[in-house]
Amino acid sequence: MASSIAILTKSRSIIKEILTHHHHDSLVKSITTSSFLSQQPQLAEQQPHPSPPSPEQSPLPPNPASGSPLYNENWRNPIQPTSSSSSASLIPLNFIHQESARIQALSQTLDLAAVKNVFADWTASQRWGDMKQLFEFWIRSLDGRTGKPNKPDVDLYNLYLRANVMMGASAGELLDLVARMEDYGIVPNTASFNLVLKAMHQTRETAAAEKLIERMLQSGKESLPDDESYDLVIGMLFLTDQIDSALKYVDLTLKYGYILSVKVFTECVRSCVDKGRLDTLVSIIDRCKKMDQNKALCPTWNLCNYIADVAMQEDNTELAYFSLEFMAKWIAIGDKARPPVLLSVDEGLVVAALGTAGRTYNTKLLDGSWALLKRLLRQKKAPNPESYLAKIYAQASLGNLQKAFSTLHELETAYGSSTTEAEDDLFSPFTSLYPLVVACSKNGFVTLDSVYYQLENLSQADPPYKSVAALNCIILGCSNTWDVDRAYQTFEAISSTFGLIPNTHSYNALMNAFGKLKKTSEASSVFEHMISKGVKPNATTYSVLVDAHLVERDPKAALSVIDQMVNEGFEPSRVMLKKVRRRCMREMDYTNDDQVGSLARQFKIRMGFENRRDLLFNLEYSTDYA
Repeated sequence: MASSIAILTKSRSIIKEILTHHHHDSLVKSITTSSFLSQQPQLAEQQPHPSPPSPEQSPLPPNPASGSPLYNENWRNPIQPTSSSSSASLIPLNFIHQESARIQALSQTLDLAAVKNVFADWTASQRWGDMKQLFEFWIRSLDGRTGKPNKPDVDLYNLYLRANVMMGASAGELLDLVARMEDYGIVPNTASFNLVLKAMHQTRETAAAEKLIERMLQSGKESLPDDESYDLVIGMLFLTDQIDSALKYVDLTLKYGYILSVKVFTECVRSCVDKGRLDTLVSIIDRCKKMDQNKALCPTWNLCNYIADVAMQEDNTELAYFSLEFMAKWIAIGDKARPPVLLSVDEGLVVAALGTAGRTYNTKLLDGSWALLKRLLRQKKAPNPESYLAKIYAQASLGNLQKAFSTLHELETAYGSSTTEAEDDLFSPFTSLYPLVVACSKNGFVTLDSVYYQLENLSQADPPYKSVAALNCIILGCSNTWDVDRAYQTFEAISSTFGLIPNTHSYNALMNAFGKLKKTSEASSVFEHMISKGVKPNATTYSVLVDAHLVERDPKAALSVIDQMVNEGFEPSRVMLKKVRRRCMREMDYTNDDQVGSLARQFKIRMGFENRRDLLFNLEYSTDYA
């Protein structure tokens, strides 16, 4: 055998030498046991074009193998992919360990329902990585009954997407996975896109989220946005301070009847208040209250107080009412809790709400504020005097004098028995009850007479209602209309008709009526009569007398009243001294002006300057430019 191989080798070398000295067409051939393969290049024969099928031939039906991208590969042995196909596979290349082998073996024994059950258990224990591996092995396994690659449904694929989300997959990676659902014949539904929106929410990809939700709106019914979709997008937009876009999707949420989450509603309220979009917020709250699924929404307790403060500063009565309504809900929830949680609102906030109701003439806010206050007090104490006065102001501004005097009666019942000077000022028509005085004199003697006759009828009712404070308001109202006759008759009726005793405020109101008409002597007589009756004057008494003398252009007499006032233990106010100084300057009475300055220094009152007033007073009017 060895000799034959040596002969063949030697013959091949001889043949090569012969071929180098002869032409290529020589017929020298080597002796070999294999067939000769020509090494000469040859033109390929042109293949004839296949003839088109005849009309009698029918095409084959479509390939029934669909629903898995593995049909494009060697799917009869899918577990061992080649290196070329593994790059496009969903299976990571580094899962070569014992746990992966166990999951791979498990995937070959499960059907669709069994995989879902396993995923349910693993979701509870948050085994997201194992879920991801099992799915990727399972889709490359063959069904034990049909022998074909396993095909997931949309619910199972969504569980796979969720595992990717929990493992920190980016929104782009999730979109690629959603796109691959078409390879399995699956149509993405709303839950599929919501998982992508969650990933976008984590990275604040607002632009991509808006495009995705617009795509969902344009797609079929299976992937229309739901409550969670809008919740994710709106929350993301509010967090990035894109309030206009967020409000657009809030509008769509309410338009299609979806539920706003408490978190999104709270962010919406906070953003609208911070940006001054109060009317928009009122519209959103009103629409939520009309929907059964959203009417229970309520901001936090602290946010309710913040809303109320801002709404009252801007005189937005609707928003202020909504904020008080939210507070009432929280109070009701606290009362029902076990143990009860007793929430309380600062009464000053209610007073501010009543003042807002009076400025804006809003009856709804007035009633709501007072109802909230009564609920807060829980019938254990009476409201503070400031609350009653704010309610009187609101009712007087609305022109509801009957209710205003009824509130005055409640105030007198609660605090009328007090004899302190501070409590006595509560019923002063010059300060606390002045809004009621203005309301009584709004239409002149018509309103004044109407109120007087009502009080006269109430004094004869059962039980009778008699109020010196109410009659004092009528006297000062007559003074404001320059009707001293009605003021005097009302003053006399206090004792003759109503059987009451005039107090300091009654005499002050009558003196004010005489002083306005330059009847200074009559005003002084009323003052002397008051002293003789043992009624103690107050600071308002002397202020009214000073005004009466200044109307008569008598600053000297006004200063004498101030001296008497100081002797009685009262201090002149800055307003009073400025009035006297102004009259002294106009009368060129520099002596009395110096006395005013000494009083100001004595009581440490900074008088300031009146340059602007002096400019107006010293203007020389002429007809040159007429």
